[in-house]
Amino acid sequence: MNGAESLLRSLHQAGVEVCFANPGTSEMQFVDALDRTRLMRCILGLFEGVVTGAADGYARMAEKPAVTLLHLAPGLANAGANLHNARKARTPMLNLVGDHARRHLRYEAPLTADVPATAAVFSDWVRTVHSTQSITGDAMDALAAAWGHPGQIATLIVPADIGWEEGATIEPPERAKTRAPRDIDSDLLRKAATALGPDTVILCGGTVLESPDSIAGLADLAAATGTSIMGSGPIRRLERGAGRFEIPRIPYPVDDALAALRPFRRAVLIEALPPVAFFAYPERPSLLLPEECEVIALADFDQDGRTAIEALVDALGAPPAPARTAAPCPPPSAGAMTNDALSAAIAAALPEGAIVVDERLTSATNVPALSTGAPPMSWLSLTGGAIGIGIPMATGAAVACPDRPVIGLQADGSAMYTLQALWTQAREELNVTTIIFANRGYQILKQELFKVGANPGPDALNMLELNRPELDFVSLARGMGVPGRRVTDPAELYKLIRAVVKEPGPYLIEVVL
Repeated sequence: MNGAESLLRSLHQAGVEVCFANPGTSEMQFVDALDRTRLMRCILGLFEGVVTGAADGYARMAEKPAVTLLHLAPGLANAGANLHNARKARTPMLNLVGDHARRHLRYEAPLTADVPATAAVFSDWVRTVHSTQSITGDAMDALAAAWGHPGQIATLIVPADIGWEEGATIEPPERAKTRAPRDIDSDLLRKAATALGPDTVILCGGTVLESPDSIAGLADLAAATGTSIMGSGPIRRLERGAGRFEIPRIPYPVDDALAALRPFRRAVLIEALPPVAFFAYPERPSLLLPEECEVIALADFDQDGRTAIEALVDALGAPPAPARTAAPCPPPSAGAMTNDALSAAIAAALPEGAIVVDERLTSATNVPALSTGAPPMSWLSLTGGAIGIGIPMATGAAVACPDRPVIGLQADGSAMYTLQALWTQAREELNVTTIIFANRGYQILKQELFKVGANPGPDALNMLELNRPELDFVSLARGMGVPGRRVTDPAELYKLIRAVVKEPGPYLIEVVL
């Protein structure tokens, strides 16, 4: 076997099943090995940001990493924005990045660049393979780094000649052992248990919000002590819907966030950091908790937050909280596409087992509040603030869960960053319904412009408008093999969502606002 084949066989034996790829010449040996072994499902993305965004969505739902196959430093740089999002989400991901053959590097060929330095910007773990004999061991180390607790971005750089040279062997999967979570500190546990009460908030994220049992435990703590519960920081996945305790997130607008947190005198962190504003603003603090608020960091990201919640429930003897019931949202009547009507149409239409990929930004803002009575669902969010992840992340989630409908709530401006993911959805026949909110502008940037005290004129506002010409998302989708329809009425939107989620394959709905 050559190095590429032995690496793929070793990764497959360790549980890796999918490869999202945008390869180039230095990765052709891997393309050949993927074809000859047929051990992984190979999915092509037409831009590297699609590849890494899809790998992120896949890992969030499959709870294990996919492999990405990327081309040299420029390809890795193209992938960077969604690697950034995945890193903030602590998503497990293993990037295989080709480099020039070792003998070729000295000649400064056009695509020569510093691949390790490029990788370091967006990776937690980086290594370059130095021999065919070490390639599989390096791959297992990379997988172990990615798949630990918390997840990490691991990037393995493979010179082309190491991939094509023979003499490699398969590494046993035991080498890819993941890191176990650190134990919870017993003193901090006692301190947190005594701190709970009406003027305390538990701020949580990470793996906690992916577990219905942990969410139920948080409901028990809230009912027994009057403690408030909030989701904080980058939240990669939240299990929510009918029968589940609804956990509100800290608001994005800085003034709303400060107001939401102002009542608390103590904060218990469980797989969360002290909350911080997205940006600095004149006469506003960066840290959102009140200055006098005592912070108790009960469980860091490399600790088991789920165990911490169980321990708090046991320490307090908190009984099971009564099940919370919320009525399903009624569908809207025909009329204007207001924010309330748009939100109601989506919330009322959500099907059983939906995976909702949220890159709404400024539209349909009431969907979370109105969908508490919708059937149980998984909610995936933008974690690192780098827009353009929604359509790729929905693609990866659909690969991970082919029997569940995926619904993408997508702002129009950020859709244009990675719209090519629609082509991958069509090619793979994925059940993804993408709802584009066509407000014809970067509305969130308009809001930010005024927050920093600017007094914008026509030239400034012109840079934030998506007109002249207006984008036609239905035609763009059709050009990539995805059928679609433009909608201006909320009642029609509700009926269309209900219909298309039952059909196989992707569909795009352009909502004109």
